[in-house]
Amino acid sequence: MGRPSRRAATAALQAHISVLRGEPLKAALADALREAEGLGGQERRFTALAVRELSRHQRLLDLAARLLGHPPGKLVMTEDQALVRYALWRRVFCGEGWTRIGPEVRLPGPVRPRTIKDDLLQTLVEAPLPEAPLPESTAERLAMRYSFPNWLVNRLAQVYPEPVLEGLLASLDEEPGLHFRVRPPGTRDAVLAALAEEGVAAEAVAAAPDAVRVVDASHRIFETKVMKSGKLQVQDVGSQLITEMCRPAGGSLAGLTVADVCAGAGGKTLALADFVGPTGKVLAGDRSRRRLAEARERVRHFSLRQVAFPHPLPLSEADVLLIDAPCSGTGSLAREPDQKWKLTAQEISKYQTTQSELLDEVARQAKPGALVVYATCSVMPEEDEAVVEGFLAKHPDFTLEPVGDVLGAERAALAAEGPYLRALPPRVPGGGFFAARLRKSGQG
Repeated sequence: MGRPSRRAATAALQAHISVLRGEPLKAALADALREAEGLGGQERRFTALAVRELSRHQRLLDLAARLLGHPPGKLVMTEDQALVRYALWRRVFCGEGWTRIGPEVRLPGPVRPRTIKDDLLQTLVEAPLPEAPLPESTAERLAMRYSFPNWLVNRLAQVYPEPVLEGLLASLDEEPGLHFRVRPPGTRDAVLAALAEEGVAAEAVAAAPDAVRVVDASHRIFETKVMKSGKLQVQDVGSQLITEMCRPAGGSLAGLTVADVCAGAGGKTLALADFVGPTGKVLAGDRSRRRLAEARERVRHFSLRQVAFPHPLPLSEADVLLIDAPCSGTGSLAREPDQKWKLTAQEISKYQTTQSELLDEVARQAKPGALVVYATCSVMPEEDEAVVEGFLAKHPDFTLEPVGDVLGAERAALAAEGPYLRALPPRVPGGGFFAARLRKSGQG
């Protein structure tokens, strides 16, 4: 959790105020940490956790405020809303009393301007918390319990059975764990042994062949020789499974050419580079020049000569084309909890249009025999199988290849649903991911 302090609380509150004013959480947190001079490592970790938690549990914190007689609508200033949420988070989710919370929030700081006096915050922390009335519908009870918008959970309840839905919401309502991909592929046992020698507890993750999870709650792994020698890359398990979907069934990507069409910051680009090896090629591109600059830097860091960044991407040269499509990010809400309060059904519909157009464009340029892998970090069917099924209806020259051919029966039971990859927590740890394998007819 890190170490709470008045300075750490100040940084967390400043970041949450920025989030309430529309700034993305990641950017708000980065700005707050940059401005908070002299914070130690543990204080920085506390700040980061607090900022995510204030967005993650926003609905429950506001409900607690209402039950205690101070609903958000009564608090005119954004600063006051942030202070109330912070005090209630420390009370409800951290189990702290006023003797610990008071020094973190009482006047003359950490937030100005404010209209709330210390005695009001103390009352919010110490007064008995009445029990909340439960909504009638199961979906809305789950939405309240795990702090999600009703519309989003009602939509997911149409798709997922109740136990699956509750497991998914519970997982997306938690601070995500640290998962890594072992480099080079196939060396997981050796890397785990090396980490153990350095005193870091880690374990294999069954869902992906190169995935490991750090059991140790500290961040010592980043100081290990294993990490510094480039044998580990931070990567979600579902994200690793998406790159695995690019492999031929029962075969290897070694020596092949892969186009990473939406490379972003390059996480999947690095994995694909390891899979194709020095005789293969990865062609990476993205509409965001800023994110692609980060991918270039990571490729330079690992000295991966098999990666190129041509513009435009020569898609017709690729044996495999990965479209990690822009999406709602509903599978990543544990990492970016502010997004669940910004999303709308209309936005998801816009994403679906963009995804369909992108898939059409890439498919048109793919050579005969090429494999197109369509993927998202969304758990919404509109962005996942609906896009694929709409595409197949318009493109009879493409066939859907079952992901189980790559995963094998045991892992398909964890991460496949019919012909699709559907990596859902908690069955597959981390975020929620989707992928489909689409083969263009003809010989390459």
